Amino acid sequence: MARKKRQLVMMGPDRNGSAGALGARREVRETFARFNTAPDGSNKDSMGLERLHGPGMVVEIATSVDPVTQAVASINDEDIALPVLFKLCKTTGWRLMDMESGRIFGG
Repeated sequence: MARKKRQLVMMGPDRNGSAGALGARREVRETFARFNTAPDGSNKDSMGLERLHGPGMVVEIATSVDPVTQAVASINDEDIALPVLFKLCKTTGWRLMDMESGRIFGG
């Protein structure tokens, strides 16, 4: 039986008890691009979501909100994706929350 994909929510730095924004959509795309995560080049309408494909993951960002307040990473391969996400969070100050357990990493 196939294992359910793990999903992690990326949130901005802690600002007095609440999550700050990740940044403007353009800035967030540029940040992910530095970590080999970018759109696949198709111009499909994705029901208000922009999908960025990266090593072992697909990240979804809402296109209706600017600045971006959160992004959701669907993990296909934890061994590849998690080191990338942890380094991204360490570099940017962003945090990760496991949607299943509520556990928060980074910050």
